[in-house]
Amino acid sequence: MTFLNVDVAAGVATVVIDRPPANAVNPELIDEFLTVLPGLARDPAVRCLVLTGVGRFFIAGADIAVMRDLSLDNHVRMRRWIEVQRLLELAPKPVVAAINGHALGGGAELSLACDLRIAAASAGFGFPEMQLGLFPGAGGSQRLPRLLGLHKAKLLMIEGRRLTAVEALELGLLDEVVPDEDFPAVVAERARDLAAKPTATIGLLKTSMLAGAPLDIEGAMAVEWEAVQQVIASDDAAEGLQSFLDKRKPTFQGR
Repeated sequence: MTFLNVDVAAGVATVVIDRPPANAVNPELIDEFLTVLPGLARDPAVRCLVLTGVGRFFIAGADIAVMRDLSLDNHVRMRRWIEVQRLLELAPKPVVAAINGHALGGGAELSLACDLRIAAASAGFGFPEMQLGLFPGAGGSQRLPRLLGLHKAKLLMIEGRRLTAVEALELGLLDEVVPDEDFPAVVAERARDLAAKPTATIGLLKTSMLAGAPLDIEGAMAVEWEAVQQVIASDDAAEGLQSFLDKRKPTFQGR
């Protein structure tokens, strides 16, 4: 059974998660993501990647019917969700989490690995794992403190409180909240704008920042210099500089 519907148009690949009733994560959905995402990340025709869901949910988190098997083997299988997030985080192009509905647990974790998080006003956001005697153990307990700071992230996970989209925006968990009726159009506009940017440069920026983050400043600057050398050799850098001199809008090719 296919749970992901992929559409590629005008440089934007939209991946729609469709696993009724709540787009919950199970091993089969993880397998499908791990099959689909690498090809989209490599495809030069894809300049921006958008993830969204069907119905009232973006991703409701892990499938509880699967998670109730508390064996280590089962949780090792489910923990491959971190591989999906890492593919998005390292994708050499911008990645948008278009949060159409509730993003809870594993869904919220997935969104943290994306470059831009846009939510419909009716969406909910949160890490309710503590209510099940668990904690966000597929990246959430590590990415969330890096985004919010240790104390705020810790409290949010301990309380397990579900936030409205506006509350999540105010905390810095989301980048934008739009009315439900405007959501598809706004997502499409943001994706088109990102696809028109020098996406190869965006990819190098992402990887150099991630690689440099755990290093001291000297090591991080060395990582940055490696990326700079690749950027200045790119067609997009040449186009961007020449278009400025020509006083025209640049046409980037993503290479």
